Amino acid sequence: MMQSVSVPIPQSAPIPAIPVREIVPWAVFGGVGVLVLLYFVGVEQGAASIFSNTLVHEFVHDARHLAGLPCH
Repeated sequence: MMQSVSVPIPQSAPIPAIPVREIVPWAVFGGVGVLVLLYFVGVEQGAASIFSNTLVHEFVHDARHLAGLPCH
């Protein structure tokens, strides 16, 4: 005959609440970083170019193709 053993299930710790005022600066910083990266990968060439040479274009060339953005 088999005997069953009851094992108590450990209680999980409550998830701490993070105030919005602590998240907002990081969200703004991340958003600006993503927009700068998107600019350099997707737009930095031609008439909207900040840098006159093709250094940035050549540096992010493969990322442009990987993202499906035209560059030629």
